[in-house]
Amino acid sequence: MKLSLLVTLLIGIALPSPAWAQDPVWYELSFPNAAHHEAEIVVTFPDLEEGTLELRMSRSSPGRYALHEFGKNVYDVRVVDGMGSSLPVRRPDPYLWVVDHPAGDVRVSYTLFADLGDGTYSGIDRSMAHLNMPATLMWARGLEDQPVRVDFRPPDGSGWQVATQLVPTGQPYTYTASDLQYLMDSPTHLGRMDVREWKVGPRNEYTVRLAVHHEGTSSEVDDFEEDVRRIVDVTGDIWGEFPRFDFGTYTFISAYLPWAGGDGMEHRNSTSLTSTGGLDRNVLDLAGTVAHEFFHAWNVERLRPASLEPFDFERANLSGELWFAEGFTSYYTTLILRRAGLIDDDGFASRIGNDVSLVSNGPGRRFRSPVEMSMHAPFVDRAVSVDPNNHGNTFVSYYTWGSVVAMGLDLELRHRFGGAGLSLDAFMRAAWERFGRDETPYAVDDLEGVLADLTGDSDFASLFFDLYIRGRQLPDFERLLPEAGMALRPRDPEAAWAGPLQFRAGTDGAVLDSYTLIGTPLYDAGLDRGDRITSLAGTSVTAESGLEGILQGLEPGDEVEIEFWSRGDDYNATLVLDADPAVEVVTFEALDRDITPEIAAFRSAWLDGR
Repeated sequence: MKLSLLVTLLIGIALPSPAWAQDPVWYELSFPNAAHHEAEIVVTFPDLEEGTLELRMSRSSPGRYALHEFGKNVYDVRVVDGMGSSLPVRRPDPYLWVVDHPAGDVRVSYTLFADLGDGTYSGIDRSMAHLNMPATLMWARGLEDQPVRVDFRPPDGSGWQVATQLVPTGQPYTYTASDLQYLMDSPTHLGRMDVREWKVGPRNEYTVRLAVHHEGTSSEVDDFEEDVRRIVDVTGDIWGEFPRFDFGTYTFISAYLPWAGGDGMEHRNSTSLTSTGGLDRNVLDLAGTVAHEFFHAWNVERLRPASLEPFDFERANLSGELWFAEGFTSYYTTLILRRAGLIDDDGFASRIGNDVSLVSNGPGRRFRSPVEMSMHAPFVDRAVSVDPNNHGNTFVSYYTWGSVVAMGLDLELRHRFGGAGLSLDAFMRAAWERFGRDETPYAVDDLEGVLADLTGDSDFASLFFDLYIRGRQLPDFERLLPEAGMALRPRDPEAAWAGPLQFRAGTDGAVLDSYTLIGTPLYDAGLDRGDRITSLAGTSVTAESGLEGILQGLEPGDEVEIEFWSRGDDYNATLVLDADPAVEVVTFEALDRDITPEIAAFRSAWLDGR
């Protein structure tokens, strides 16, 4: 089979070459030095009027909220006019190249270094080019609305195929985008892939495509396809319909390779899925990422916060709605895995219990609400800094906290309004109908309004948002979970606990590797990161006699002496041991408790979606 035919099969029915009202910005990407992770990129800006051309590399990327400074990997920038004559370039800041008084066509060329193929950055080598466009393409201010053409030029003999949400044309390796926003939202993978596709929708109007670059077998992709199909079907059932996928296609762009990065990143008509593991050993984790990112095709790509619309590529994008956009999506990730039959009830209970334990014991809840945690994303969403931070004490992930709030709302709706058939599924569909289907941006107050209208109880909606969204409280899971035949309980109440232990043990003591957490015995005793514990309860702490071994012989409530060295001096204090505050969720079956017909019906409605 000829390569051009393979590419056509991958991208679907090739569209005719478009007739633009204006000439497009034209990108050409080639990879003559792929062995050393470089791409040569040329961009032509046509028919410019006399003025100033401001060329930018992005500082942020859709789906991320921190700054990433993509310009650091761009070099050998050259600018010429339509006759090939060099134009002078000045650099007023690290992300900007300015050309004064250009006219007509201007051609810009540069080299890009890229060796992290994931959802945020780009990776290039002999086997692939996994491209996140903000990390790859230079663009021009003032030309954001101009149409775009992209030509990929794979190395000769590479056999590379293309997986992308960019619009195909009648020419292999040539794609288009309507404007800069769509271009930057369109990750692209070039490499040799196994491709599967199928139809979805009430009239089979949409094509779902699974493109996998991996080192395994075709049968592994077949098995994975079955998991992905179930995830897609379950997700469509939750929302009641599929989004109107532009150009009729949604693509899972998957690179499961030892040299790829680990990530999942949602986009309008595709998702970038990368992992260092293959389909032979971590399929459930990969399926969880598929579930999370596909749910985003509704929640955040179309049901979208006003704070992220339009996305700004030049700054950190601040949003107070990530507890919903990311957190509620995280809750549905676990629920979808259960409804798709990829985990059982005990597996579901274990996962939600871990989330409840993390949030309930996170000291950061005393400082910020879910809305405020969302607004902290620019400092934690793969943000890079060299100075230490105190996030262990001041931050709780909006992914996890939002997931816990989502579960609380789901159970509360089923408990209070179950007779009316209400659940979180109904709330998500109501939000979709009001804001998602027609892509009307929303704010936090708008979601409260959806809940009020859905339940007919504005007092309930206001109280829920005040307590759990704008406030810092947690739903009462000890009350809510038994109705579903599950219980919240301490994970290990008999164990003596000094706090989360991360340390390096040696003959001269155990050095704490992390900051101690507020409210833990070690924190109250005055110990912190870098302190070296030399003795606990009269026993020397060495490689042969570590902290955990000593703690196993003690009980909660014991008061023991602790000796430690801290930044030049020796200290001693009294350590008052506590019981481990971690909690877990377990099914009644695991506790040998009866499952009544009412409990079975409630659980089935929740976990089976019936």
